[in-house]
Amino acid sequence: MEKLSVLEKTGYGLGDTATNLVWRTLMVFLPIFYTDVFGITAAAVGTLLFACRFLDGITDFIMGVIADRTETRWGKFRPWILWTALPFGIFTVLTFTTPNLSPSGKLIYAYVTYIGLILIYTASNVPYSALMGVMSPNPEDRTSLSSYRFFFAFLGALIVQGFSIYLVNFFGHGNQMLGYKYTMMLFAAMSVVFFLITFFTTHERVKPIKKQHPALKDDLRDLFKNRPWIVLFFIGVFFVSMTTLKQGSTMFYFKYYLGKVNLATAFMVINVIAAMIGAALTGSFTHVLGKRGTMKASLLLALISSGLLFFAGTQNITAIFILGTLMEFSTGPGITLFFAMLADTADYSEWKNSRRATGLVFSAGTLSIKFGSGVAGAMIGGILAFFGYAANVTQSPHALLGIRLLMSFLPATAALLALGVFSFYKIDDKLLLKIKSDLDDRRNS
Repeated sequence: MEKLSVLEKTGYGLGDTATNLVWRTLMVFLPIFYTDVFGITAAAVGTLLFACRFLDGITDFIMGVIADRTETRWGKFRPWILWTALPFGIFTVLTFTTPNLSPSGKLIYAYVTYIGLILIYTASNVPYSALMGVMSPNPEDRTSLSSYRFFFAFLGALIVQGFSIYLVNFFGHGNQMLGYKYTMMLFAAMSVVFFLITFFTTHERVKPIKKQHPALKDDLRDLFKNRPWIVLFFIGVFFVSMTTLKQGSTMFYFKYYLGKVNLATAFMVINVIAAMIGAALTGSFTHVLGKRGTMKASLLLALISSGLLFFAGTQNITAIFILGTLMEFSTGPGITLFFAMLADTADYSEWKNSRRATGLVFSAGTLSIKFGSGVAGAMIGGILAFFGYAANVTQSPHALLGIRLLMSFLPATAALLALGVFSFYKIDDKLLLKIKSDLDDRRNS
């Protein structure tokens, strides 16, 4: 059986560098960009993020069905990475462009551009995620590929969180509107190039059984009978809610609670490096603990470190950095295993039903991510508004409490829920070996 080369794994991983140059910007900077730069109220931002992400999550199902039924000389999933690369870059720039409009005009513009960006993101990312499930039939190879993917995903996050503040200042010369626009033009151009590299360096090897005749109702029936996938869906919702709450509140936390916005970049950079290390070490962890044990340990670490962060005062900068870094380290193995396990549930479905719908399985997985990020985005805006947040002024003690909760107890609660749900995930390494052996026999015959 052909093993994936380092070149192909790297090429695939750069696709998530491209994605995260934009996705991480949306998670970390879009809430404060909309409130403090573009001038939209916190409550309106919360509603926008929830409504748009929920709509986008629904379209993930549609994109999964379309991708499964795509037939080209390049395969089912790779061509979508090519076709969406340039539109993805264009809408990235438009989303961070700030035309001089009335308050209602600004809100309409934000809805139109943000919806456009996330729809194109769906058309790109659902096939990109599903591609991992057909590049190799080997579960260990896919875990390695997922480690590469998220190492490079966190590289994109590192670029965003390490350089965005400086680039905005450099390009804007004090004008944050221009600074954000030109920064995103740079990130968009880099994304297009990385997507093209992914397209040209990857290959699809796992083909559906030839007698398979895809019918949507059968695909959906198989999906909702797939208990391991259902468990992963809810894990995705809670896991991404956890990370989005922390990352989306980081700038508010450092700007208003600590009063040290200049430290935010160092905090985010150290955190992302920790996540990269966690992703890179996932294979080593799974050899010792297995996939299930590693996922449980990661969620437990996130729960403890996030909860303790609430008790760190403004003078406990070292403790804040340590706890934030431990929490982010836990996300490396967590997100890596989430997508590797999605590929395993696609195998599980084929093993049980003699039918494969890789795109639908992964689209439903990305739906959970979109829904989780939408819920978290709505919570950020809603809680800021509820606790009395006002942009660019000294915050009341009540507003500061809301910011602290967003950074600590709320992510810890999401980690606790994910840990509880994961106890129902029953695909272990022994069952995976049997599934792989049986599927190899079917395909060879």
